[in-house]
Amino acid sequence: MLGLANVPDFPPRFNVAPTQQVAAVRVLTQGGDRQLELLRWGLVPFWAKDIKIGSRMINARSETVASKPAFRAAFKRRRCLVLADGFYEWRRTPDGKQPYYITLEHGGPFAIAGLWERWDKGEEGPVETCTLLTTTPNPLVEQVHNRMPVILEPDDYDLWLDPELQDRARLEPLLRAFPAEQMMAVPVSTLVNSPRNDRPDCQLPVGEPLVVE
Repeated sequence: MLGLANVPDFPPRFNVAPTQQVAAVRVLTQGGDRQLELLRWGLVPFWAKDIKIGSRMINARSETVASKPAFRAAFKRRRCLVLADGFYEWRRTPDGKQPYYITLEHGGPFAIAGLWERWDKGEEGPVETCTLLTTTPNPLVEQVHNRMPVILEPDDYDLWLDPELQDRARLEPLLRAFPAEQMMAVPVSTLVNSPRNDRPDCQLPVGEPLVVE
């Protein structure tokens, strides 16, 4: 699916939290191979003085990402694919927030449009970080949350990963909501509310999936 020459043996994750590592694909030079690596979730701009800023930059709005100072340099040359087979969002209910696990209908993996940066102002050496792009939700996800990650079509991977491509007019049309009819959302246990719980039962359904009305 990703056209990788080598696939590292990363352990499975079931509840990834901000500032933890996520699997991401990037191309470092024009014509170079795609590389699958672990990046810290929460982008730290190269000019930032403190790495803690990354905890506030786990997402970037696709509508403004090309112009925001924290993201515009990465949007030009440091784009990546962040890999997942689902994501969590929380729906407000009279009894509190109910978590939902949102996947593709067939349950397979997908790639979220991301940006990455290298930060080298701390004592621990270079730290490579990333953020996920978000957009307005499709009719399924909007029942849970007012934003959703930008899930890219496989045919768009080459364009998004090209480090030499800087034309906003070619990139911004990719940043759209994935079709609702190709996704599903099921309520899951509140186990997922704590990042200490990182096991398969975080994803077990506790009710019926949402339907698009």
